[in-house]
Amino acid sequence: MRFVKSNNVFFAWWPQVVRRMAGFCLVLSLVCGGCSAPEQREADYFHYNESSGISSLDPAFARNQSNIWAVHQLYNTLVETDTLLHVVPSLARSWTISDDRLTIDFLLRTDVWFHDHPAFPGGKGRRFAAQDVVYSFQRIMSPQTASPGAWIFINRVDPENGFEAVNDSIFRIRLVRPFVQMLGVLSNVYCSVVPREVVEYHGQAFRSNPCGTGPFRFFRWEEGQVLLLKRNDRYFETDARGEQLPYLRGVKVTFLDSKAAEFMEFRQGRLDFINDIDPSFKDEVLNKSGQLRKGWEGKIVLNKHPYLNIEYLGILWDSTLPLVRQSPLRLKAVRQAINYGFDRRKMMLYLRNSIGTAAESGFVPAGLPSFDSLLVPGYSYRPDTARALLRKAGFGPGRPVPPIKLLTIPIYADLGSYIARELQEIGLTVEVETVQKSLLLTQTARNQALFFRASWIADYPDAENYLSVFFSRNPSPPNYTRYRNPRFDVLYEASTREPNDSLRYRLYQAMDRMVLEDAVVVPLWYDMVIHLVQPRVEGFRPHAMNLLELRRTRMR
Repeated sequence: MRFVKSNNVFFAWWPQVVRRMAGFCLVLSLVCGGCSAPEQREADYFHYNESSGISSLDPAFARNQSNIWAVHQLYNTLVETDTLLHVVPSLARSWTISDDRLTIDFLLRTDVWFHDHPAFPGGKGRRFAAQDVVYSFQRIMSPQTASPGAWIFINRVDPENGFEAVNDSIFRIRLVRPFVQMLGVLSNVYCSVVPREVVEYHGQAFRSNPCGTGPFRFFRWEEGQVLLLKRNDRYFETDARGEQLPYLRGVKVTFLDSKAAEFMEFRQGRLDFINDIDPSFKDEVLNKSGQLRKGWEGKIVLNKHPYLNIEYLGILWDSTLPLVRQSPLRLKAVRQAINYGFDRRKMMLYLRNSIGTAAESGFVPAGLPSFDSLLVPGYSYRPDTARALLRKAGFGPGRPVPPIKLLTIPIYADLGSYIARELQEIGLTVEVETVQKSLLLTQTARNQALFFRASWIADYPDAENYLSVFFSRNPSPPNYTRYRNPRFDVLYEASTREPNDSLRYRLYQAMDRMVLEDAVVVPLWYDMVIHLVQPRVEGFRPHAMNLLELRRTRMR
């Protein structure tokens, strides 16, 4: 549908916006009905909208950003990453690693309590202990759970004897082989600690009845309408002055699926921030350099920060699949031509308002210490080279390349169309098909998508996490392309055993060059966190992994 933008109102969307606003107001009245001072209660809450929805509050299923953000408020992990991407204590006070690097012992905090819940005696949350970690990690690996995060322990930890509660305050993990990135893995939200009693009390309904140790506790979830979390008054962390965290009284999440309606809510002060800027109004807020336009200065705060995410196009690699055997994408020269055939820098300037950096290096994004664009040179815009590669593959005026279908989600349709237009100039016909995100995730996981738009947000801050996407022994996810290269696998396994940072980085760079040479992916851009924030919000800092961190956030 085409729309006309005038006075910041999107008229073609107005009927939908009115309906959404009416629904929002109804939910607000339900939530606040009977409150003696609703204005004060609302003012103490941090409000944000999740347009893509939340499918589960169970950390075993925290596979996408919307779930991760909510889960992060409710749970803790043994360790976490700070703003500088260092692994620091959380539920664990400290840890020791054996000389052979096969055993890690964690000394746990003894002042941590689970949230109150009817599953506990008297409804009062009990103290957290080492056995809870054992249960939580075994649950991730269990086929009965069917967690998409099970891969983080596969071929790394013995599923039978890998986790042990030495006593209430010491947890031990045993590896089947040295894996120097293990601490980073344990900072992943999949590794959040859950109580057995509550999981068994609810069964599958645990997804909507969470219970953890985090800074906020679950209060209410009306799916598709509103999620309310309240301050955990027994939370164990304090700030540098000894004041208990968190400062907020709660968090409120709404689920308007229209980004236009979300933006209107923000403009009217009913949302405290917006994550990213929808293409439909980015030009209204930002200039081409990615800065606030004059009319917005002083009214909102713009936060920008690089974070560990790469946006890319994936190409199914496994030539045993009929989908691949019948496609021109089975030919490396065609895949390389795609990489050379469009201008990433122009794409970033005109379609992204300079939000992010054109990915002209490898799959491992800028921001990680192993990143080096000189040692891992990627693809730039070279249309003549792209045409020559197509001729090398046997295509030309008398034998055109068969059309290639690119699958993407609606919000990236403009990017897909841009790439298709650019590739048309070199002799490639790309047909862009938009599908819902859930369907695209299903198709890529089942190897039913040949050419698809995707992204990889770091599960933990190490290049190994990105390169694991191409390790042949990994399932899909994370190996959505089904890439298989024995030389790559040898280097990957060596990198997991190498404790020397400099030597390990060289292995990472060699693997990244292999992925580029085989052109199994088309890197688009290295991403950037961009938040529009209300001036009343204090202490809301961007995180390099784009976690929604609210423990130290205040409302003025």
